[in-house]
Amino acid sequence: MLIHHFGSKEELFVEVARGVEARQRAALGALLAGADATSEDLGRRFWEQLRSPALAPQERLFFEIYGQALQGRQWALPLLDGIVEYWISPLADMLQKNGTSGGEARAIARLCVAVSRGLLLDVLATGEDREVDDAMEHFLTMLQRNFLRKTQ
Repeated sequence: MLIHHFGSKEELFVEVARGVEARQRAALGALLAGADATSEDLGRRFWEQLRSPALAPQERLFFEIYGQALQGRQWALPLLDGIVEYWISPLADMLQKNGTSGGEARAIARLCVAVSRGLLLDVLATGEDREVDDAMEHFLTMLQRNFLRKTQ
């Protein structure tokens, strides 16, 4: 049955990872839609969602498949479709609505995706919860102070 629906166990894992990503993007969308908070506060709330211990196994799976896709494994390549852009677009749109120019909004959004993924990978590898959360807090403060101050 598994092979009939997904082709292989590995392809099922890709669909699981894509499903988790889609749910997290929907959660971000819900935060952005109901936002009356600063960008920094929104970032903090979303980071708390991403750091839920319940998500850790799915995040490990995501990074494992991501690595396999980057190695060119055929079964994992579908994960790369939109893996960055699907996050950048809604973040850049939010930033533009708050007055950040298009090019700068996309650059900041890409930075947010990269830092978030890097810190998630860090905490999964090291277990240094507090230090990683502190690093995210510093990043959010830096972002607010240097890039988003004019949009609030």
